[in-house]
Amino acid sequence: ARPSASGWSGVVTYVVDGDTIKVRPPGGDKPVSIRIHGIDAPEICQAGGAASREALMRKIGGQRVMVHGRHHDDYGRLLAKVSFKGEDTGRWMVSQGLAWSYRHRAHAGPYAVEQRQARAAGLGIFSAAQGAPAVYPAQFRKQHGSCH
Repeated sequence: ARPSASGWSGVVTYVVDGDTIKVRPPGGDKPVSIRIHGIDAPEICQAGGAASREALMRKIGGQRVMVHGRHHDDYGRLLAKVSFKGEDTGRWMVSQGLAWSYRHRAHAGPYAVEQRQARAAGLGIFSAAQGAPAVYPAQFRKQHGSCH
């Protein structure tokens, strides 16, 4: 049986990158590929990509999370809000400077405030230690192609 589209809990079995995870649904079915709604993390081969993945793995790897999603993206991943112990994982990723608030056209995304705060604090991808200004993943892919 497929998990309910509106909400279910499962265990994170794999962290692909900073915005994509695999979660085993109730009943032990095959893990579901989930794109965390509202964020865009650096590509794994991009500056900050490995750190983003590692932080997400430390935060929720092997943990039970709540998944709320209804739609799938072009890659077949469930687009879902993911929470761990009541905390919005997407919001946490952006507030730590590990991902951007997902922009679409003129909309700054659901975590624009957290992104401004992370940028102002010089956290993660916005850190001067990165050596170069952070490049939004879609722009990175246009310039360099996919990591895979």
